[in-house]
Formats: sequence, structure tokens, C-alpha cells
Amino acid sequence: MANSVTDKPPSHAGNYSEMELQNQRLESDRNIPDPSMKGKINRLLWHGGSVGDAWFSAASNQVAQVLLTLPTSFAQLGYGSGVAFQVFYGIVGCWACYMISWLYMEYRIRKEREGHNFKNHIIQWFEVLDGLLGSRWKWVGLTFNCTYCLFGAVIQLIACASNTFLINDHINKREWTYIFGAVSMLTIFIPSFKNYRIWSFFGLIMITYTAWYMTIASIIYGQTSGVTHNGPVSRVLYFTGATNILYTFGSHAVTVEIMHAMYKPSKFKYVFLLATLYVFTLTIPSAVAVYWAFGDTLLTHANALSLLPRSAARDVAVVLMLIHQFITVGFAVTPLYIMWEKMLGVHRSSRAWVVRALCRAPVMVPIWFFAIAFPFFGPINSMVGALLVTFTVYIIPCVAHMAFYRSAASRQSSVEKPPRFLPSWTAVYGGNIVLCVWILVVGLGFGGWASVTNFIKQIETFGIFAECYQCPVKSVHSVANVSYHT
Repeated sequence: MANSVTDKPPSHAGNYSEMELQNQRLESDRNIPDPSMKGKINRLLWHGGSVGDAWFSAASNQVAQVLLTLPTSFAQLGYGSGVAFQVFYGIVGCWACYMISWLYMEYRIRKEREGHNFKNHIIQWFEVLDGLLGSRWKWVGLTFNCTYCLFGAVIQLIACASNTFLINDHINKREWTYIFGAVSMLTIFIPSFKNYRIWSFFGLIMITYTAWYMTIASIIYGQTSGVTHNGPVSRVLYFTGATNILYTFGSHAVTVEIMHAMYKPSKFKYVFLLATLYVFTLTIPSAVAVYWAFGDTLLTHANALSLLPRSAARDVAVVLMLIHQFITVGFAVTPLYIMWEKMLGVHRSSRAWVVRALCRAPVMVPIWFFAIAFPFFGPINSMVGALLVTFTVYIIPCVAHMAFYRSAASRQSSVEKPPRFLPSWTAVYGGNIVLCVWILVVGLGFGGWASVTNFIKQIETFGIFAECYQCPVKSVHSVANVSYHT
């Protein structure tokens, strides 16, 4: 007689509660409450998995150092296009994230109905693609996701050096990158997104302070003398700025890992939408205010904090932003750590956690190298957005969704049904097609051309392994004034 578990259909709508109850049972078996004070503190600060934890992780991960580059995007785009692209890409990002979460739920429920459990295994995006669409999709997803996460961590490391230089310019940015590359090795000891509870919470508070400091300080200090607002000034800069905003709302390369850390992963589509709406309250006011105050000067100052007069409040913003960027390095690199563990065969291992953590250490080496080689704070965002984010978090999820649900049988048994605002499968397909065409033409086509052109210009101007990218002119002794590695 067949096993009753595998006799069931592979997927049915409305099985979320069944899966989530199993989640909670597994967590109860694995994490028996420790009644001591130490155990209570660990549960409070370390063991996350609630909807609130996911919201803090999603919001913290969506906007980090890019907050400091968005005013430059406004200088490249102008006010109207800057706000319009933020709202548009925020909506598009939520839709693409919805496609990822839909496929994740389909994959997980199918696997659990076949008798699998994920007590000691973290599901990742490439596994979802492999399980639903086959090995070719797996390798496409794995390649793009690994590369994007790697350069996402690179960007945060560059930002750490750039911000620290604003407080202490006795060490150049390249040397600060050496230091923060070493410090970032500490992220190997954070097992998964379930353990980012306290970091995500404080990370969002830090980014909120920085955003509102930039807004209020810009208004209080007012416009600089002779300020001009000529944006957009060229097609290259226009599409570079637009692609930076595309990158801003393309943070869901870690969607599956955050969902897997939740007790109720079916709620993540709402979590990400609410996180995006909150991020709008940080990014739009700060970008508008800083651009109003400094105008076209931002075209040569990718880090907006470098233009605000130094004060105790600004130094607090820099330090908080620095800590948040360090946390975001962890967000970006954690999926890579998990992939590396699986490659080495230690992910499900019963070995001591310290051994698994040490196995992760080599992952930081290429991140460290690329951050030192290409320290172009700002321009690198746009290039990563155009060449990696376009495919990783927009095109692949939407095309994968259409490919998997192309048959009437798969649509009939889908765990999720079309949303109320698009109540038919035809409308869902139409939304995916429109999104893919836009991203291919505007994001990859025009954005890729503009961002790569701008990136090459930075290499020609500053060179590879630049000691101090966009550093101010500094007097050296009394002999002469020289350019400080600009």
C-alpha cells in the first residue's frame, strides 16, 4: 500500500496553515526553551522568525548605502523622474518579490507533501528553480544570485570605507577597506537570517536616523551659494541614475532565505510591500532635500553625507550608517555562506558550529579583493543594477513563474491564486511580460549602456585599486597643494 503522504496530490491551494504548523513543531523540537536568564536573553535577541523579524530584515536590507547615493541620482534625473522612478521601481520590486514568494511556497509545500522536512536545511532560490523547473534553471539562478550577492557585499564594504573616511581622513579609503574587510569576517559566525533579529531591529533605527538627519540638516543649512538644478544633463547620467534606483528596490536576492527563516512564510508578500512603503518615507524626502540644498554639486559627490557640514549630528549619522552597512554586508554574504556550506557538504553536518563557520571564511576573500580593486562608490551600484539585478530579481522570477504555470494543470493546483487586483491568470502573465520587456529595454539596455560607460570613465579617471576615490584636495606640509589621490 502506498505511503499516505505521497498519495496526496503534490500541491493544493490553501495548505499554508498545514506547512506553518509543521514549521512551529520543528522549531519547538529543535529549540527547547532554556528557563535560565541566559536562555531568555538568547530568545529575545537571537532567535527570530516572526512576521516582525522578517519586516525588519526586509526593510533594513532594502536600503543601506544606496540612501547616500540617491541624491546623486536625483541630480542625474531631476525631481520629477527621481520620484517617479522610485515609486515605479518600488512597485515593480514588490511584484517580482511576489513571484519569488509564490514559487517558494509552491516548492516547499510540494516537498513537504513528499515527506521532506527542512529542520537542518535552508532552502535557497536556486533549489526552488531546480525543484520546479529543472537543472538548467538551477544553474542560471545560482550564477546570477551568487554574483549579485557577492557584489552586493562588495558595495557595502566600499561604503564602509567611504563613510569612515568622513570622520578620520588620516587613513585613506583603500586602507579603511583593508580594515573593514577583516572586520567583516565576523559575519561567518551568524548562522542564518533567523539570527539577525537584534541586528535588523537596530539597523532600521540607524538608517531611519540617517535619512531624517539628511532631510532636516539639508533644510536647516539651506541651499548652497549659486546652487543649480540642471538635471537631467545627459542621457548617460539619466539612465545611470535610473538604474541606481532600480538597484535600490532590487534587494530581494535574499527573499527566499528570509522567508525560510519565518514561522509563517506565506505572509512575506505583505511584509515586503509594507517594508517598501516604509522605505519610501526615508528615500524620497532625503533625496529631494539634499538635491534641493546642493543641486548639481552632487554629480561629483556620490556620498551625500560628504557635502553636509561636519557636526556631532552628522558624525552620529556616519557612525550609525557605518554599523548598518556592516550589518548589510552580512545580509548580502549570508546566502553565499549557505551555498558554500552546501558545496563543501557541511550544511547539514552535525559538526560543531565553529567548524562550519570557519569553512565559510574563504567566501570573504573575493569580496575583499573586488572592493579594493573597484572602489567607485555610486557608479558600481548602477552597473550591478543593470547587469545583475535586472536578471536576478526581476526577469528570472517573472519568466520562471510563467514557465512553471504554463500548463492548465499547474495553474489548477497552484498554492496561490491570482490576486484580487489582477483576478485572472492572463492578467498575471500580462504583468510579467510588461515588467520583463521594460527591464530588458530600459534597465538592461539603456541602463547597461549608461552604467558601463560611466564605470569605464571612473576606471580611466581614477584607475584600479585607487587609494582614495573622490577624496578632497588636501594640503601636504607647506611645500605645495597637491591632489589627495582623487
